[in-house]
Amino acid sequence: MKDLKRSGLTREQWSAMTLYEKFEQVVIFVLSAIIAVIVVASVWALMREVVNRMVLGAFDTLDYATFQVVFGMIFTVVIALEFKRSLLVATERSFGILQVRTIVLIALLAIARKFIILDLGETEPAKIAALAGAALALGAVHWLVRDQDRREESGAKNAEGDQ
Repeated sequence: MKDLKRSGLTREQWSAMTLYEKFEQVVIFVLSAIIAVIVVASVWALMREVVNRMVLGAFDTLDYATFQVVFGMIFTVVIALEFKRSLLVATERSFGILQVRTIVLIALLAIARKFIILDLGETEPAKIAALAGAALALGAVHWLVRDQDRREESGAKNAEGDQ
């Protein structure tokens, strides 16, 4: 039960949960542990890559291939960390597993990573246009969801003020 305290849950909250809510919490905990292992392995691989390139004298930050490899790996770690954080935030909320805004932001990070690692000489223009369209659509969804969140927050504040 000590793990419940660390995750922000009290014994009373845990016992008040339905079986499915407890199941969700356990799955989130397991996924968080798996993602943590992946992040550690990814950071280790990133460190090895940077050190190898420095030792071999191939760490030229102005070289596009080096930029693609290193920043592609960095974005992979950032995406995994953001996904893990979104899971931890989900444990604190009483509604839904993941917020749409978080999923959209993670998708935008993934598209940004894809743009960084793309080999522009080998990539078809249609694929670049499709990725740009996806980024634009996700940006619009994020803007709409953010606007919805603001309306809900202002409605909640108005309801509190009425009491």
